Amino acid sequence: MTTRIVELRQGILKKNDELARGLRQRYGSAGVLVLNLVSSPGTGKTAFLERTLRELRAGGARVAALVGDLETDNDARRLAASGAPVRQINTHGICHLDAEMIDKHLAGWDGVELGGLDYLFIENVGNLVCPSSYDLGEGIRVALLSVTEGEDKPLKYPTLFNSADAAVITKMDIAEACEFDCELARKNINEIRPGIRIFETSAKTGAGMDEWLGYLAEGRTGRS
Repeated sequence: MTTRIVELRQGILKKNDELARGLRQRYGSAGVLVLNLVSSPGTGKTAFLERTLRELRAGGARVAALVGDLETDNDARRLAASGAPVRQINTHGICHLDAEMIDKHLAGWDGVELGGLDYLFIENVGNLVCPSSYDLGEGIRVALLSVTEGEDKPLKYPTLFNSADAAVITKMDIAEACEFDCELARKNINEIRPGIRIFETSAKTGAGMDEWLGYLAEGRTGRS
């Protein structure tokens, strides 16, 4: 039984990787930078993305977002308030997004063409384990953790942080109240992924957002 489960999982991941390669080629041909945002529930991922979308749009960037949740379209409606095109993906119990879901929801997205975007953000399902194994064809994978979660989160979930291209610490406006040790968090992140770019942010105050937006601009330049 164990052997069959392993073979099934390998087959699923192989199919996903093949679809992801196709998506990556499409993104590259369209000239759009795709980011996959991964975190646990309650990290403030939606608030962070909402501020990101607003500020990018204010600067003239063409942006859109796909939003993954088990149920409801609450986060999608929040993000749509930014003025960016947003499309909901409900997984109905599946704890991650996969390349097939992304491909399906890109198809027939009224008014949205990859070639007309500068950035496409994918807000993954709130989970630190399952999304780590699924390539969505993204150019940048971002691991987020909040000051309310503790400095040891990267050590507990190394697969995600090791596979990430950037790490974002959220809710820095309440770091002192949470007695969050930012230097220790940075040390732990770098222990898992040496040299990774780390951003300390607050969607509420805007702290760290300029540095984050600069990183996004660098990513676009590197793919142009």
